[in-house]
Amino acid sequence: MESLLNADSLVEWSNGFESVHNKKGTFRSPKYNEVHKRSIEKPEEFWGEVAELITWTKPWTKVMDNSNEPFTKWFVGGELNACYNAVDRHVHGGKGKKVALIHDSPLTQTVQKITYFELLDKVSRLAGALNKLGVRKGDRVVIYMPVVPETIIAMLAVVRLGAIHSVVFGGFAASELALRIEHATPKVVIAASCGVEPGKVINYKQMLNEAIKISSFKPRRCIILERGNIQKSVLNKNMDISWDNALNSSDPHPCVPIKANDPLYILYTSGTTDKPKGVERTVGHLVPVAWSMKAIHGMENDDVWWATSDFGWAVGHTYMCYGPLVCGLTSVLYEGKPIRTPDAGQYFRIIEKYQVNAMFTVPTALRVIKREDPCTIIGKQYDISSIRCLFLAGEHLDHETKMWAEDAFGVPVLNQWWQTETGYPITATCAGLDHNLHPPKLTVGLPFAGYDVRVLSKNGSEAKPNEIGDVVIKLPLPPGTFSTLYKAYSRFCKTYFRRYPGFYDSMDAGYIDEHGYVYITARVDDVINVAGHRISTAAIEDVVMSHPDVTDAAVVGVSEPIKGQTPLCLFIMRQDTNKSESTLAKELVSKVRESIGPIADLHLCVAVKELPRTRSGKACRKLVSKLADDQLFEIPATVENASSFKDIAKALQRIGYARNPPVLL
Repeated sequence: MESLLNADSLVEWSNGFESVHNKKGTFRSPKYNEVHKRSIEKPEEFWGEVAELITWTKPWTKVMDNSNEPFTKWFVGGELNACYNAVDRHVHGGKGKKVALIHDSPLTQTVQKITYFELLDKVSRLAGALNKLGVRKGDRVVIYMPVVPETIIAMLAVVRLGAIHSVVFGGFAASELALRIEHATPKVVIAASCGVEPGKVINYKQMLNEAIKISSFKPRRCIILERGNIQKSVLNKNMDISWDNALNSSDPHPCVPIKANDPLYILYTSGTTDKPKGVERTVGHLVPVAWSMKAIHGMENDDVWWATSDFGWAVGHTYMCYGPLVCGLTSVLYEGKPIRTPDAGQYFRIIEKYQVNAMFTVPTALRVIKREDPCTIIGKQYDISSIRCLFLAGEHLDHETKMWAEDAFGVPVLNQWWQTETGYPITATCAGLDHNLHPPKLTVGLPFAGYDVRVLSKNGSEAKPNEIGDVVIKLPLPPGTFSTLYKAYSRFCKTYFRRYPGFYDSMDAGYIDEHGYVYITARVDDVINVAGHRISTAAIEDVVMSHPDVTDAAVVGVSEPIKGQTPLCLFIMRQDTNKSESTLAKELVSKVRESIGPIADLHLCVAVKELPRTRSGKACRKLVSKLADDQLFEIPATVENASSFKDIAKALQRIGYARNPPVLL
């Protein structure tokens, strides 16, 4: 396999690792080295110790059972309850008056603080209401709600009973919600009457009604959170129960212990191109997630944590619900946007107002703030001295955005790599394991405990340092990753474990440098093959993003009759630039040629108004490539701004592509 660049050039592109390494000393702390080595060589001993962080109602008899790989079981025989670990044990430990959740909503101009004692009261009574509706251990409950505390209350109430929640992103249309209802077959659906976006109200109840109507499976009842200060809905007396009535008419229900390998939740993922897959995760997930809050993010008991996401994505489950609450932290929930609610200073305002110590977000959010407030004139109005680190994941973090964010927030900005399937970081720069908080340029960090990360060539042989290949993880996967796909065991094996036997196929491309640092360059489908050379979209995008007049960019591969493929760059121009599109395009071509070399072969650059992205921030490169090459495609429901494809089609036509766009555009 031929890499993007030779080893020497690749190291230079990655910010001269050798020179940085020699000046600053080792990035790999002795503490990390010892932890990671033990987690790989003695996994049962290691995870048995970590598992003591949480409360078990029945101890395990065996830490790991790998007799049926890849269906590895952890903490076999152990029993616990996720809700007890997230709420009850903190109240019993004397922390009932501590604030668990802070909900700040500039969209509704409200702020709400909920203590652990108040959380316990609401969760236990909602669990009682669900129990009265027939929800028992192992049953499914679909949750369709926005970023409000009640979403977490609903999740915890479900798992309090030993039932399984499936949270569906509140912006999905009725057809997408119906698919998930049909597949999960929930006894009950819990939904809000509406959600709020800048300038509009989204009628959740109307979409829920339509979803139930077209679904072949009908839930028994629906519990509806009425957001009366925004929009009330008409309840069906035969189907619907108001949230307030459900809580007020029910007694608290105790926690139901379940086995460590029983399901905690089902989370549907479709990425950017595929049909939804139901990722099934067990309750043993709490072990690595709780430990990651300290080991990766450096959080202590009295710290304030803030993760920006919507519910219905892995971040919402891991770092808005279970992670911070199991650790007894105070966690911020923000119902708003990085900008427009009302300005680009909202992230800074939240940090100052609630003395946030660490924050988790996506690179796109930072790029949006940078576009609106490049000199942080608004942001500098706030005192954000409380924050120690900013953590990012979900998509490629270009170096220009990282440097801007470190200057704007005044703290290290640390990128991670993980997936819905893993449920928590595969690689990271670990603030709690004494990592140097200024790692090499573009890295997603070092493998986290339990992850034996490798890079393989197409023939299955291990790639050399700095050589691009398919990033895989040697089995067994650590605890807390997905246990299977719901109702799709054969698909689970075929999708993730067939191509490289003995490994989990991440379907991401990248490389590992000679010091063990991991670099994710693209999804496997996004590696461009130009005349036999495998070229990373991330490498080209990073050079493009370093241009001061570019605020966002995406590079895709398009068909080329001689070389097979050639890169095409979509870029967004800085609003106040005085350069024309053609001038800027020429500068980008020249800049890529100077930085990477003629091998990159970039000569197609076109300006667009916005890039199509999923709601978790990933650029839809494969869809853009199909649009350019006149291939048929469907726009998944996970795409947040589907209308952007119309503008992109027109832009592509200016350079001879997308001659026959789909009728839907």
